[in-house]
Amino acid sequence: MTSLTERKNAAISRGVGMTTQIYAERAENAEIWDKEGNRYIDFASGIAVVNTGHRHPKVIAAVKAQLDRFTHTCHQVVPYENYVHLAERLNALTPGTFAKKTIFVTTGAEAVENAVKIARAATGRQAIIAFGGGFHGRTFMGMALTGKVVPYKVGFGAMPGDVFHAPFPIELHGVSVEQSIAALKKLFAADVDPARVAAIILEPVQGEGGFYPAPSAFMKALREICDQHGILLIADEVQTGFARTGTLFAMQHHDVAPDLTTMAKSLAGGFPLAAVTGRAEIMDAPGPGGLGGTYGGNPIGIAAAHAVLDVIEEEQLCERANRLGNRLKQRLAAIREKAPEIADIRGPGFMNAVEFNDAKTNLPSAEFANKVRLVALEKGLILLTCGVHGNVIRFLAPITIQDEVFAEALDILEASILEARG
Repeated sequence: MTSLTERKNAAISRGVGMTTQIYAERAENAEIWDKEGNRYIDFASGIAVVNTGHRHPKVIAAVKAQLDRFTHTCHQVVPYENYVHLAERLNALTPGTFAKKTIFVTTGAEAVENAVKIARAATGRQAIIAFGGGFHGRTFMGMALTGKVVPYKVGFGAMPGDVFHAPFPIELHGVSVEQSIAALKKLFAADVDPARVAAIILEPVQGEGGFYPAPSAFMKALREICDQHGILLIADEVQTGFARTGTLFAMQHHDVAPDLTTMAKSLAGGFPLAAVTGRAEIMDAPGPGGLGGTYGGNPIGIAAAHAVLDVIEEEQLCERANRLGNRLKQRLAAIREKAPEIADIRGPGFMNAVEFNDAKTNLPSAEFANKVRLVALEKGLILLTCGVHGNVIRFLAPITIQDEVFAEALDILEASILEARG
């Protein structure tokens, strides 16, 4: 009999990389069962998509209720009230006390693309500045903004122009806030007139780049630079949003507000939905028909998103994210005494990561991180690596994970790190 892996290799482009060879049969909250009946604890959440857990009862109930009404009309043709209501909720919930407006699209990359379109329309400028290590999607503008070549840009030819990169401040790797801001100002002096820059985009906590949080001093400095030069600040909250960092949005950790916020992933608890929310006058810059998309704001995703917001509030998931993250970081700190490969433990709320270096050379060790991942997988725990050097394991378990399952996962994690050392 042909295996599923053989069928996959024969039918699907190799460009669609796969972290595991687990073929899901069913999932519930923080657990997944494969076709063979094997059970796994999910510390990936579909890459931060199911913060509210797999098949949360309230999300499923909302989707079933919407299925009984209608599944698609295209909001631009026949609109629907729950689209309007969700926009009202996001306008109220995103950082910033100014008047806001929202559009809905389908993916995080599409949200980023539209944020760039809106910024260019609002400012009449073209240039965009992003940061090394940032990830903003696999569309062409997304790739251009992303600060990592392999595997995201390699082989795809020329990227869109007028995109510039500055170093992201990471003290662990020798880049201070002051050095990052100095590099940005050097960019203005050497490469692009700030009067041509439409927007600066960044993740408040870098995702694929390694779960490095942006320091508050850096955010404040960026806001001041943007205000000085008439540049818009875009917060890419695709991975950081919806209680993951211990606040609804990661920008709430800082005393500044972005002009535009992109979001997707956990917005709809596993259903495809993305959004851009921003200052009303900026969001109104494109003309009618300039924004939208056939599936943008699909009624099923909209219904799920309403339920997600309700669950986050009712189950106090921001507070729970902080509790779980503290437990995880405390456990990792204890393991660190036995595992000198652990170079850093970090992350706000439950958006946490551990970085591994070679114990002898103190250089980044992707080999050790991947060995931990593979050992954990054998023991039934799904982990993801990330980072420019591939030496970081990120933790993205559902915030709704049961206490006993979380405790079991921490035991597996410790055993996997110690076994990888052997």
